[in-house]
Amino acid sequence: MSANAYIKLVPSSLQQTIAVDELKSLFSYYKEITTKTGKQLDWEYDYSAFPYEIKETENGKGKWFYLHSNHDRYHAILLGIDQEKVITEDGSEHEQTYIQVTLPDSATFGDKGKANEFCKFIAKKLNGELHLFNGRIMYYYKRK
Repeated sequence: MSANAYIKLVPSSLQQTIAVDELKSLFSYYKEITTKTGKQLDWEYDYSAFPYEIKETENGKGKWFYLHSNHDRYHAILLGIDQEKVITEDGSEHEQTYIQVTLPDSATFGDKGKANEFCKFIAKKLNGELHLFNGRIMYYYKRK
């Protein structure tokens, strides 16, 4: 059975919407900083930190993409962007963007570990609200 985690862009987040290309650029940035860490440690850390290739299908263009790995401990992670209606405390309704991270049935324990790591990185960068695979919530924004 597949599992899902969500990064919600709440009103206190740095931005209220995100495009697929922006999300891909966050992964490029992640790969870049882990490569620099590897150089400092004199170790090929970039492949261990990000053992995936970013792939996109024709029907998913602009909506979702996936990370695919040929490594024996990793398989795939799917990422998509969508919106939901949220009712605030004062009763008003507004659209809220969220990033859905899905582990398919074929995902490994390595994929789950990397997905948690990526979710935390993205939520921290965007000051979002992270709903983990186990149902717990982590807040990366200033709460009142």
